[in-house]
Amino acid sequence: MKIAVAGTGYVGLVAGVCFAEKGHDVVCVDVDENKVEMMKSGKSPIYEQDLEELMQKNYKEGRITYTTDYKSAYRNADAIFIGVGTPEQPDGSANLTYVATVSRQIAETVEHDCLVVVKSTVPIGTNDKVEQFIKDSLTNKNIKVEVASNPEFLAQGTAVKDTLEAKRIVIGTESKEAEAKLMEIYKPFNLPIVSVSRRSAEMIKYASNDFLALKISYMNDIANLCELVGANIEDVANGMKYDDRIGANFLKAGIGYGGSCFPKDTKALKYLARQYGYTLKTVEAAVDVNTVQKTKLFHKASERLITFNGLKVAILGLTFKPGTDDLREAPSLDNVELLLKQGAKIYAYDPVGMENFKKKYPDQIVYVNNPEEALKEASVCFIFTEWNEIKNIKPETYKKLMKTPLVYDGRNIYELNQMKNAMVEYYSIGR
Repeated sequence: MKIAVAGTGYVGLVAGVCFAEKGHDVVCVDVDENKVEMMKSGKSPIYEQDLEELMQKNYKEGRITYTTDYKSAYRNADAIFIGVGTPEQPDGSANLTYVATVSRQIAETVEHDCLVVVKSTVPIGTNDKVEQFIKDSLTNKNIKVEVASNPEFLAQGTAVKDTLEAKRIVIGTESKEAEAKLMEIYKPFNLPIVSVSRRSAEMIKYASNDFLALKISYMNDIANLCELVGANIEDVANGMKYDDRIGANFLKAGIGYGGSCFPKDTKALKYLARQYGYTLKTVEAAVDVNTVQKTKLFHKASERLITFNGLKVAILGLTFKPGTDDLREAPSLDNVELLLKQGAKIYAYDPVGMENFKKKYPDQIVYVNNPEEALKEASVCFIFTEWNEIKNIKPETYKKLMKTPLVYDGRNIYELNQMKNAMVEYYSIGR
């Protein structure tokens, strides 16, 4: 089937490459010419495991192409997937400008009946508006364009695997014809398909992400109480995970969630509920807990130290989690800002995230090639991301290299006794 994909970020590019891998004829559209040329050369604009390899394979075999020419891409497509960004606005609502732009381009371009599929995370009811907007904008009134919802459930760092081996595919349609076409597109994936209405599909996406965010914030809240009462959050999580009603995933405490999904989606659903006069108290609590959790270690260190002014501070890990170069809502950003305001001399290491971080802080901090350079003569160390390169640092290394072996670990990488035996003053979350 001929598929066009609008947007080549985590959602659009991964979807396009995976559709090609399953045998579809795919063209990916982006407005950035440099990005398109980069993809044509076989380079991925995002850091994602297995993605570049599949891009090169399917481009070589002629199943995927990249272009800025949306007219040629949309003109004869059987299905057009919208995977553009829906960034958070100051009030927490989703910005649908990019979705509207693509919708207008589709209406002005398509030359025969086609299915438009929204993969971007959008507020409930958006697909209805997109369909009406396209119908209002169609220049050829004899063309039928129907809109379907097909939210993604990928995690950055495992996005390709999460798409090709998804636990389920959710499709939201308002006609048997649209449902049948989406079923045909996904048939080669041989995965369970949940077929519901458009609005239910939109809600499934938000409800799923926000539930996981709730779970994380709950464990962080319990971890904070564990510290006060003398319990160990890892022991608590271990005891909880055997209950099938709870499950083993998303029980790890830390310094909060980040990335492109959880922060944005919790705020968007909170905003949407308030538009309808309803308060999602649980979601609002998750947002509040996460906001405070991100800088918990900074404030703990502030109680230990008189000032950060003039001190060398080592930061290990900049991205919001391992396996990605994404910095969106990363705890490192909040903490770096606070440290710089206090006059800290920051030396930072991350295996893949430093180039992106340089765009935000090009001159204010020192970027180093390995953790040891960051730790040498440092007065304090913060661990924000559990990369293997950081987890493999031996406890005695902190004692050997640092001026003061004072470590604040936001990801609970080390055993308490390990650091104690290495004579490292060590603070973690919930232990």
